[in-house]
Amino acid sequence: MNKAAKKHDLKKLIELGRAVIKTETNAIADLSARIDEKFASACQYILECEGRTVVIGMGKSGHIGNKIAATLASTGTPAFFVHPGEASHGDLGMITKDDVVITLSNSGETDEIITLLPVIKRLNIPLITLTGNPNSTLARAATVNIDVSVKQEACPLGLAPTASTTAALAMGDALAIALLEARGFSADDFAQAHPGGILGRRLLLHVNDIMHTDKEIPRVYEDTLLKDTLVEMTQKGLGTTAIVDKSDRVIGIFTDGDLRRALDGGVDIHKMKIGKLISRKYKAIDKDRLAAEALAMMEDCKINALLVVDDQNKLIGILNMHDLLRARVV
Repeated sequence: MNKAAKKHDLKKLIELGRAVIKTETNAIADLSARIDEKFASACQYILECEGRTVVIGMGKSGHIGNKIAATLASTGTPAFFVHPGEASHGDLGMITKDDVVITLSNSGETDEIITLLPVIKRLNIPLITLTGNPNSTLARAATVNIDVSVKQEACPLGLAPTASTTAALAMGDALAIALLEARGFSADDFAQAHPGGILGRRLLLHVNDIMHTDKEIPRVYEDTLLKDTLVEMTQKGLGTTAIVDKSDRVIGIFTDGDLRRALDGGVDIHKMKIGKLISRKYKAIDKDRLAAEALAMMEDCKINALLVVDDQNKLIGILNMHDLLRARVV
């Protein structure tokens, strides 16, 4: 392959990729007009559900359905995915009379799902369908049908589910977030559903959970010699120390950076008292604040440590960037 041909191929690939994004963008934009009374009715059925939301889909629609179920479950709507093939061989027993069913099928004629309709109807539970054909078997059988049809697939052959699955996914997200808002689902609720992930740690972990306390806190008085201050900093290993008065109220802070500047200035560590070298414009945080807030403060102020004080400005803790890294808040 010569260079001219290679450049032509690269340009063509870029054009094709952009065409896909444009087609799918248009497909999602068309959904806006379909957020209507039917959409609101579907939300109402799910909000009134005393059981769980059961999502069913086959093939690519199944993959999208699985993700929609996961999004619903993580945003306050109890939900799970059932494969229609498995459902007709026993898994349908997981669906109860207190549940709501959401089915996804672009054609609305997926055999594996249509086979389940009599059982769903017998349970007399709401059936919400996301289809690309409002006149299909599934759409006609639905309690509420939401139109997720697209003008064309992004696939140039018009065969591979592309724009249609993107549209279904976007509509699922719209349902999930509308329900989240309606339920008053909060950041704390979200964190409770994601305790093991970074999002959960950011929303659940407080300064009090990771700060150094008591004898682990480096602290000295104003009249402490620099040489003794260095011993305290070395023993506590946090790269900084707080300077406090006799009531343990914070006066200032002294860091490794301050030490380097002092040594560059020729300070005698055996005679200089730390009170003459400290920074009195220190940053502090309350123990009940989120660790993520401490991280944001450190990043904004370009510092590596924060003092933790109470409402009387008494020193009760300290944390640094390494503590946040160990807690996987960063």
